Amino acid sequence: MAEKLLFEVVTPDRKLLSTEADVVVLPGVEGQFGVLYGHVPFLSALDIGEMYYRDGGKTEYLSVSGGFAEVTGKKVTIVAEAAELGREIDIERARRALERAEKRLAMARTENIDWARAEAALRRAMMRMKVAGR
Repeated sequence: MAEKLLFEVVTPDRKLLSTEADVVVLPGVEGQFGVLYGHVPFLSALDIGEMYYRDGGKTEYLSVSGGFAEVTGKKVTIVAEAAELGREIDIERARRALERAEKRLAMARTENIDWARAEAALRRAMMRMKVAGR
């Protein structure tokens, strides 16, 4: 039987997840990467994106709004500003956030609105919708 990783996701509000996993796939700022048990230790910055883990035949998806991943070979720890399990995302709330973000980004073209913040809000909202649908 293959060894399993301990996968933990922590936000300022709570420890979102602590579980075993066969593989963890994360959205690094340099691109998506996967981690298996015994991986060389490293630290990586995370981008806004989808992360998931597999344990046996089960795959669980999460949305993450940036942060850091620490890999130790036996454990993957995510420290994120915000993260949500796909099954916990309120789709209607996510849809409203997406609409607000789209309007704000459109306003940023003509008004004095921070383009980067508006774009990041749109990316977060789109990711939450994608993960909620899984």
